[in-house]
Amino acid sequence: MSQGILLYGPPAAGKDTITAALCELSNVYSAFMRLKIGSGRTRGYRMGTAEQLAELEAREDVIYRNDRYGNVYLVDRPGLASAMQDGRIPILHLGQIAGLEAVEEFPASWTRVLLWCSRESTAIRSKGRGDSDTEARLAAWDATAQDVAASADFAWDLRLDTDAMSPTEAAQDVDRLVRRAS
Repeated sequence: MSQGILLYGPPAAGKDTITAALCELSNVYSAFMRLKIGSGRTRGYRMGTAEQLAELEAREDVIYRNDRYGNVYLVDRPGLASAMQDGRIPILHLGQIAGLEAVEEFPASWTRVLLWCSRESTAIRSKGRGDSDTEARLAAWDATAQDVAASADFAWDLRLDTDAMSPTEAAQDVDRLVRRAS
C-alpha cells in the first residue's frame, strides 16, 4: 500500500525544514506541492488557475481545499496519485485537522505528525524568514491552537516540539515511525 506523511502544525512550526531533513535522509521522501491559486509565495507550490480549479471541482478531484491569505490551496487527487508513484512517500503540509481527515480518505497508509512551537517562536521565525504577513501567520497560529484543542481526541502517530529539538532529530523520529509502519 502507498504511504504518505501528514505534517500538521501552525505556521513556522518547521514543516518545510523537517521535510527538507527527511528528503536528505532518503530519496523516497518528497514534498507534496499543493496546487495554489492566487498570488504571493510560489516556492513549494504548483501554481494553478481559476479554470484548473473549476475543472478539478467538476471532476470531484479536489480532496481538500483551504482558502487562506487571499489564496486557494488544494490537495488534488491527480497530484497526490502522481506523488505516490514508484513507491515515493509524499509529505503533505496541512494546518487544519479537517484537511488531515479529508486527505486520509485517499487510499494510503498515513503517518500523522503534530509539529508544535510556541506562538513566540512563530513570530520570530516568520520575521526571520522575511514574511510580510507575520500578523496573519500569528492569527493562523491561534486558529491552529483552537483546532487542536477542539479535536483533543484526534489520534496523532507522533507529536514533536520543534522548540525543543533540531530538525534533524525530528526528521529521524518521523523516519523511524514511517519505516516501522511499512
